Amino acid sequence: MMKINTHAWLILLCLFLVNWYRPQEAPKKDSLPAPKMFGDETSATDYLLIIEKVDGVLRNAHTDAEFGIDAYKVFGDMNATDERLKLILASIKRADLNVRNQQMYQNELVGIRKEIENQNNFINTQDAKFNKIGKQVVSLKDNATLIKLVKDTVVIKQFLPELMALNEQYKKTDSLLNANQGILNEKKRQMLEYKTSITDAMSTLEDRLQRSGIDLFKEEYPALWKVGKAGVSEKNVQQETADNFKIEKFVTVYYFRTIWVSLVLLAIFMLLLSWYIKGNLQYIKKAGYFDNLSLLKFRYLNNGLFIPILLVGICIAVMINLYAPATFSEILQLGLIVCIFLLFRKSWEYREVRSWLFIMAVFILICLVSLFLNADLFGRCLLILLNIVSIGYTLLKFKNTDHLPYNKMAFKLGLTIFMIFSLFSVFLNLFGRVSLAQNLSLTGITVFVQIISLNILLKIITEIILLQIYKSRVKRGISKLFDHESLSSNLRKPFILILGYGGFAVMASNLNLWIPARALLIKILSHSNTIGSFTFTLGSVLLFMALVWTAHLLQKYVAYFFGEIEDEDEENINKEQHSRLLITRLLILIAGYLLAVAASGMPLDKISIVIGALGVGVGLGLQSIVNNFVSGIILIFDRPIQIGDIIDVSSQTGRVKSMGLRTTKINAPNGAEIIIPNGTILSQNITNWTYTDNLKLVEITLTVLETESMDKINEIAESTLHEVSQVDQTKPYQIYYSTIAEGNYGILIKFWCSIYRIEETVSIVKQSLFSSFKENGISVKI
Repeated sequence: MMKINTHAWLILLCLFLVNWYRPQEAPKKDSLPAPKMFGDETSATDYLLIIEKVDGVLRNAHTDAEFGIDAYKVFGDMNATDERLKLILASIKRADLNVRNQQMYQNELVGIRKEIENQNNFINTQDAKFNKIGKQVVSLKDNATLIKLVKDTVVIKQFLPELMALNEQYKKTDSLLNANQGILNEKKRQMLEYKTSITDAMSTLEDRLQRSGIDLFKEEYPALWKVGKAGVSEKNVQQETADNFKIEKFVTVYYFRTIWVSLVLLAIFMLLLSWYIKGNLQYIKKAGYFDNLSLLKFRYLNNGLFIPILLVGICIAVMINLYAPATFSEILQLGLIVCIFLLFRKSWEYREVRSWLFIMAVFILICLVSLFLNADLFGRCLLILLNIVSIGYTLLKFKNTDHLPYNKMAFKLGLTIFMIFSLFSVFLNLFGRVSLAQNLSLTGITVFVQIISLNILLKIITEIILLQIYKSRVKRGISKLFDHESLSSNLRKPFILILGYGGFAVMASNLNLWIPARALLIKILSHSNTIGSFTFTLGSVLLFMALVWTAHLLQKYVAYFFGEIEDEDEENINKEQHSRLLITRLLILIAGYLLAVAASGMPLDKISIVIGALGVGVGLGLQSIVNNFVSGIILIFDRPIQIGDIIDVSSQTGRVKSMGLRTTKINAPNGAEIIIPNGTILSQNITNWTYTDNLKLVEITLTVLETESMDKINEIAESTLHEVSQVDQTKPYQIYYSTIAEGNYGILIKFWCSIYRIEETVSIVKQSLFSSFKENGISVKI
């Protein structure tokens, strides 16, 4: 018995005394309560109950101490972050990178720092969780029932198996907790090393960017006329070139590894776009209207899709990779040059082909000199020579801008920037600002290519939209052309803003100005301004205006994708589609305004004030505006009239051209456009001639001057009406005799025809009747 008691005591000591190294705390509310005792006695059931509860706590602690899937995901992300960070730090230490590569690494380090912050927050959360688990396990030793069980040498023998199992569970939990706590401590140490390394690397890059920035008053290298005396590099030129090539290759491969997923997604998007365009082209071709695309002044989509789609993809890739390394960026620019050459090689004259090949050669040489050659005498002189050649090319091309396949103003703007940057590059190179000279040379020719590419991209986007419009119209049986020039001009406006912003971002990024410019812009937009009790930021105001403007653009242009053009007078207009488009436009406007209000961050109490002010305004003098607005919504949903209907309202007759939230436009037969408030339409009687169909009953009177049987006259009239295609054959003709006298009959003929072609149909019917009666020897007066 003594041996068993000793064994039990050792087990309990292992269970409770091992935790004494942890700081002791007072029992908390969530500690296990001692079972209720009657007097001073504790039953065996009470002991079993407390042992079961302790076992449950230990098992739960063991489960909670295990790392979950999210933890292993974070650990995997940390390994990937560690690999990326080591590659960047090694590259920064190995060489003096050019400006684009420094920008790329700086942006990468900012992203890695954010990743590390998120990972560090997760590690801290896990650490706090483990500390809480440890405290729960430590608190078990303070349980009064367990203490009493240990002291009772008689009772302890019967619970020896349970206590031994409890001891094993405790060892497993404690071991797992200590092991995982050690892993977290190691991860926290790595986090600290990462932060220190990133801080040092960012400081180095900022210093380099500062030294290579636009600073005309500091000398980076000796002036060109001093290079022969002071020298620039003692290394072999070939070795320097090889080293620079290795560095650029390493940086480009690293960047490609980080963005290959986005490039794959871009490729998928371009394939889908190509499939969409090809489907529209094939539909138009099968319908027999493919040649009409040339009348719409198509230049790209109707001559093969691969090159235009490739150019679109490269332009997008350039604009979404503003922090790409220099080699990667210039490869994309070279791809644009090749695409432009392939697009126009058949339409260009030999002189233009030779001129563009010259641009391609100059671009490649400037890239090689700026990226791979060292800043020695040879490299600097070669760069100056290329700049002088570029200036000469721009001056020559300014005199000959005829027959250009792209916009002349855009071409001249690109030439001007190219020439100015080349002039500055020569000046800076002479006085030792070599890095800035190289940067300006690359930026100048890049901006020139970019402006031409964006101009072509704008034309391709316009062609895609016009193709969709024309395909929708052909699908509806409308093959005639529309006013594509004015429509194209309207469609270009929003895209000019977007592409202009993208082109400016590319140029600013090449000049190492995009990061500070964006930071300054964000600071200005996020600065709080106060007027009275109302606080706002310029960014929220601009965002509100931008969303409202976008909503109006969408509701205006959404109809174009379904082939709906406002300026047309179509007989077979799809009224149901117009009604759906009106509802869609209304929903777009409502969603746009609600989103704009939500995005602006305007407080609800301020909105209630505005609504109250509007209520007062409505009561004082805005009743008619609100009446027209509400009437417009009712007209859209109730649909007593639809676009294309012929109506009589307010003593005005005409075809409904468009319906808005405030007014409705009607085209009168004489060409006038009548604008009627919606409230007026809804408050008056409306005669809608085309509510159910487009047919109208037409009357023609004629006089037969010779006596002939009425059956013969009726037969001639009916056969004539049957032969006129403009007369509707689904409804019967009506022939009435208004007067009957010796030698002549007064006849009234009624038939149905399209309301849009009444005059034409009446004229054809009169001519046909006159000819038919004359052929049968009957004199008639119509």
